[in-house]
Formats: sequence, structure tokens, C-alpha cells
Amino acid sequence: MRTHPSWALILPAATTIVFWGSAFAGIRAGLQAYTPAHVALLRFLTASLVLGVYALATHMRLPERRDLPLILLLGLTGFAFYNLALNTGEQSVPSGSAAVLIQTAPIWTALLATLILGEHLSRWGWLGISISFGGVLVIALGKGQGMALHLGAALILLAAFSTSLYFILQKRMLVRYQAVELTSYAVWAGTLLLLPFAAGLPARMAVAPLSSTLAVAYLGVGPAALAYVTWAIVLKRLPAGRAASLMYAVPVMAFLSGWAWLHEAPGATDVLGGLLALSGVVVVNTLGRIATAARLKPSA
Repeated sequence: MRTHPSWALILPAATTIVFWGSAFAGIRAGLQAYTPAHVALLRFLTASLVLGVYALATHMRLPERRDLPLILLLGLTGFAFYNLALNTGEQSVPSGSAAVLIQTAPIWTALLATLILGEHLSRWGWLGISISFGGVLVIALGKGQGMALHLGAALILLAAFSTSLYFILQKRMLVRYQAVELTSYAVWAGTLLLLPFAAGLPARMAVAPLSSTLAVAYLGVGPAALAYVTWAIVLKRLPAGRAASLMYAVPVMAFLSGWAWLHEAPGATDVLGGLLALSGVVVVNTLGRIATAARLKPSA
């Protein structure tokens, strides 16, 4: 019997895509007045505050001592290093090239899930990932921007790999922790690792335009605190490889939010690439899922 995604999965997945897609415009707005490190730190100070209030209100339990090293690694891979690398890379890499580089994350996640978690995507699943990645390529190449692998591009590739490692590590720990718990621990750990970059932040905030400061605060509340919780819910309910394929819908939302926020209207190649990216997600989460279920069905 075929099962269909429930609202308990659709709503957190859609929330994640909307917030993460809007984060690209938010980062660009923040970088107009702040350094990459300051954007990362201020963003996660805000996220830590939001999650801290929630933790106190709900009497959230503390993590087990034996899990602290792994939680610190989650903070490093998913938040501290990822955001430092992405923010720094976006200073020198054109937006189209940055988009295609960061969207290699689902490929890395699928490969790591196969090697570490023993997950297996069907041929339809890999085809869907290829279609989505092709859509991101169309968007990037349509900008007429080069793909030279200079330092900025290399940093964004490292950021993509880092967030993929975070997904895999997080997947294993979601067996013992609730989504909001594990996300809170990881955000606090990432913020702690970003504190050495605090020098000069108060002075920068004093002279920065309010719009840039509010943009970074939004990054902390929406794309960080809320979206990473909803993402953990999705990851808990889906195999890591399939869940990561949803990330290919993020560039579509990124163009829409860039259009609304920064008045960057998408072109024909943006629309075509977005349709391909979404089509690949549909393939992975319908035909890919059905083929996998059929393979795992016990014989009579």
C-alpha cells in the first residue's frame, strides 16, 4: 500500500525551504554593513537567545555528558564553520556560482549516507538528484558568470560538505534527542565557537544601518532557530539522502525572496532551472521512494 506524505512532514519541510531560501537575501543584506564573521556571530547569538528562552520555558533537559564532544562537532560543522565559510565565500563568488556550489550538499549527503548510515537511493533517486543538480547548473550558467575555483569558491564547497556532515551526524543523534533539543545544543555550541570573533561587533552595531542589523536578526530567528528545528523534524522522518534532496527547492525560494527583498527579478534561465530543481525533488520523493519501498518489501 502506497503512503503519502502527511502534513506533519509537509509543513516542517515547507517551513525549512522558505526560511533557508530567504537566508541568501538576508546574508547579502547583512554583509552590506557587517563582516562575514560578525554576520555569523550576531545571527547565532540571536538564535541562541530565542532557543534559550524556549529551553527555560519548557524546562528542556540537558544533554548527556558523553554526547558533548559530538554536539560540539555538530556546532562546528553545521553552524560555526559552515557560516564562516559561506559568508566569506560570498564576498568574492558571484551569486549564481555560489548557488550551484552550495547545492552540492545533497550530493555529499547522499554519498555520506551511503557510506556511513548504510542508506541506499534507487536509480530513480539518483536520477532525481541529477535532474535537480542540472537545474541549479542552468541557473548558475545562465548568469554568464564563471566557475573558476578560486579561494571563495573552495570555501563554499567546503561549507557544502560541512553541512552535509552535520546532517549525517545529526541523523544518528535524533534517535535519542528531540529535534528542538538537538538543534538547541548544536546552535549553542556553534555560537560558543564563534565568540572569538566578537571583537569589534558592538562598535559595528553602533554604526550599522538598522536594516542590516534587522536582516541579521531575522537570520537568527527564522533561518537559524526555527528552520533548523523544522529541518531536524524532517530528517527524523526521512532517510538522510531523500531529505537532503529537498534542499534543491531552496534556490527557487532564494530567487523569490531576492526578488521581493532586493528587487532582483529572476530571468528565464532562473525559472527553467527552478522548475528542473523542483522536478528532481518530486522524482526523488515519489518514484525514488516507491522503488526503494518495493525493493525492501518482503517476498511472499
